[in-house]
Amino acid sequence: MKKSLLVIDDDKIFNSLLCRQLRGMGFDSVGVGSWSEARAALKDFEPDAVVLDFKLPDADAVGILPELSGQYPIIVLTGFGSIRNAVDVIRQGATDYLTKPVNLDELELTVRRVLENAQLRESNQFYRARLSSRDAGTLIGDSAAMREVRAMVDTVAANDTTVLILGESGTGKEMVARALHERSNRSGHDLVVVDSCGLQESLFESELFGHERGAFTGADRRKKGLIEEAEGGSLFLDEIGDIGPAIQAKLLRVLENGSFRRVGATKTLTADARFIAATNQDLALMSREGRFRSDLYFRLSRFVITVPPLRERREDIPPLAYHFLQQFSRTTAPTISQAAMNVLLSYDWPGNVRELRNAVERASMLVRAGGEIGLEHLSFIQRRDEAAVVLRFAGEPSLEQIEESYFRQVLTRHGGNRQKTAAILGLSERHIYRLIDKYGA
Repeated sequence: MKKSLLVIDDDKIFNSLLCRQLRGMGFDSVGVGSWSEARAALKDFEPDAVVLDFKLPDADAVGILPELSGQYPIIVLTGFGSIRNAVDVIRQGATDYLTKPVNLDELELTVRRVLENAQLRESNQFYRARLSSRDAGTLIGDSAAMREVRAMVDTVAANDTTVLILGESGTGKEMVARALHERSNRSGHDLVVVDSCGLQESLFESELFGHERGAFTGADRRKKGLIEEAEGGSLFLDEIGDIGPAIQAKLLRVLENGSFRRVGATKTLTADARFIAATNQDLALMSREGRFRSDLYFRLSRFVITVPPLRERREDIPPLAYHFLQQFSRTTAPTISQAAMNVLLSYDWPGNVRELRNAVERASMLVRAGGEIGLEHLSFIQRRDEAAVVLRFAGEPSLEQIEESYFRQVLTRHGGNRQKTAAILGLSERHIYRLIDKYGA
């Protein structure tokens, strides 16, 4: 695909000749003669780089650069070939500069170098993001529930169908979204994550769709939205249940026909991204109650993946804990004592995988490399749990079931220490041994 350039120079003959030369070098080029014309052109034209004359009838490069430099690579042309001018434009954000009269060989070399460096920077950012999330596509756990999640991911990953991921906070919905992206045909491009509840509605609209210069107070330059940033890749809308009615309507339009507009724009753009959404809310109920558009819900829920809470897949706790330990350890990772693992297994994890990760990270900081994590390193979990003993049963339990559940909790909380358990229950240690044998604790 040809690279495009915008040439801003008030010398009409020079501008025309320069554009012709650039086209002969294999670049698309558009020429304008003033800053006001350039602004108008940039509303509909997205150049890969800008060639800017130092002096224009209505502005100069030093004043223009702060507005353009964050969006495009800029080559400044100047007839005042002084070091001072060069230093000024570079300080203000110019990528490079050339002096007039322009040598055509030098022009071509400079343009190609500037474009290649811009592309290289984008590639480096992408690969750094990929390296920082190398484990992102790995869903840890071999419980039946996680095997089903992985099977569903494999089923739908290669398809561009919109996917809705349901689950409590902290269950790993973003990890599932990353797994979908990494297994898809779009994995060579970015996965862009959008926090749907992080901003007020007007700012969220600008973040998602982008905005034009002057669209609202403080919009001093054009800004691409996250939908455009996700071009060729995937867009993950986290906590989709928190978006307001106005955004819901505009998002529905994108999902239905792929079209959207930046805030303050008249030009319609086309989205080329795979949409993945997630929520910890009951969108079906919200749509029935009129709190979420039913047509948007039906669009989002074409394929639903439900991520189970950690308390419903406790067999995944050990592999998850050791996975996190490997992540946090620079040298030899600590091990986890059986008593500490019993506590991890018996805790209900209201914060799910995120809470487990935080607990393991804290414990890993308290124990030396290659050491063993014990109960003393999980004291904050015990303090939470000591406030009350909660017994859960399906239906009405027998007295023996209540006794067994309570005994197991107390024994586990104290790491299997029979003496402490006996003291708390008011029983002899011999009786504790009998209960251990009876319940296989």
